Amino acid sequence: QVQLIESGGGLVQAGGSLRLSCAASGRTLNRLSVGWFRQAPGKEREFVAAIAWSAGMTYYADSVRGLYTISRNNAENTVYLQMNSLKPEDTARYYCAVDNNYARASGYEHDYDYWGPGTQVTVSS
Repeated sequence: QVQLIESGGGLVQAGGSLRLSCAASGRTLNRLSVGWFRQAPGKEREFVAAIAWSAGMTYYADSVRGLYTISRNNAENTVYLQMNSLKPEDTARYYCAVDNNYARASGYEHDYDYWGPGTQVTVSS
């Protein structure tokens, strides 16, 4: 079983950047796909980005494509989410999750098997 811990959240002004990290323990992220989701207060959790193990395939939500970049460092057993040009509407708790199907980068919550506790991102206007 894999345990996930997100970090890198915080308070940033609109237009700023943050890099979130998703560190795994208990097993490596080899042959696992990883996704990022977020949940704003009073809203449902939504997909942000995902990266497959297979060929490093990535997939982004339309709202963040071109602004966010997901990447993985297998040697460090960590997946990153670089977030640029942040807006107040990006304020949310951000979660990473792993999918045992290493060949896909899924945008569906139900495809993910393990989740971290999340890290809070707050963007001020």
